[in-house]
Amino acid sequence: MLAARRAACYNSATLSSSITASIAVISDVHANLQALEAVLADIGSLGIEEVLVNGDVVNRGPNNVAVLERLLALGYPMTLGNHDDLVRKWIDRDESLPEVWFDDPFWEGTAWSARQLEDAELIDVFRDLPMIYKVEKGDAPSLLLSHGSPRHYREGYGKYLSDEDIAEIVQHNPADVLIGSHTHRQMERHWGPYTVLNTGAVGTPFNGDPRAQYLVMRLNEAGREEVWTPEFRAVSYDREAALRDFETSGYLEEGGLSARIFYEELRTARAIYSTFWMWSEQQGRTKDWSGWHAFREAHAEKFSFAEIPAPAPSSD
Repeated sequence: MLAARRAACYNSATLSSSITASIAVISDVHANLQALEAVLADIGSLGIEEVLVNGDVVNRGPNNVAVLERLLALGYPMTLGNHDDLVRKWIDRDESLPEVWFDDPFWEGTAWSARQLEDAELIDVFRDLPMIYKVEKGDAPSLLLSHGSPRHYREGYGKYLSDEDIAEIVQHNPADVLIGSHTHRQMERHWGPYTVLNTGAVGTPFNGDPRAQYLVMRLNEAGREEVWTPEFRAVSYDREAALRDFETSGYLEEGGLSARIFYEELRTARAIYSTFWMWSEQQGRTKDWSGWHAFREAHAEKFSFAEIPAPAPSSD
């Protein structure tokens, strides 16, 4: 049974109190250096005290080495993401990966990223990263970070997360606030006194908003209690420069079809890789350029250039 708890998070609009701590949680940078730098500048402008990196620093983008070296130099704690683990497994030819992948041109994008990191002697960074990271500050509600969920780094917190899933997670991994990433979509969900948050993605959001997205948590004194207030951030950056890096780095040419798909995801701010994968399986098509062109023709609506949303009308 789960013990009764007070609410761990409140909306800032309903809370008037002093801030005693602040944390930024960034995730899914995916080798997008321009987006990372914009987010770091935004964090600096807010005066945030602590920064945590919730996985998927690399792969799906061209600047793997530069992004990882930038974050390592800053010394931020990191959790392991599925793409971080994938490039390590690729270099090791880990038996958990299907052997046919290593000769399949569709996986050249991952192979390219893995080689970049191996040549820079950075693969070992991913061997010892934890799956979870817990934040405990005195009697304040606890935060539990994991790239997906504590059960698996590919189990993202999203619209299909059931009440039963939340109950099982907090029973086996006690915490007041669960913070995940992986889905590339920001989310807030409440189940009883528990709060479930998704940071969204710095590098490649999938919610149609191309800005670099992350989460800020502020600890507030509310009477005799302390509660967390989440804020979802979205930061504009030079996306045209990020897209050019796909070409100038050689990634777009040498990474083959998967690199092209990742380029389109950045351009459109939509999930295309997984959709193409499922479509190919359903249609019995191979994941090659012929199948890609057929997919684009069948789903032309997915390929419009993502624009920054207009500001919401003022309530004044």
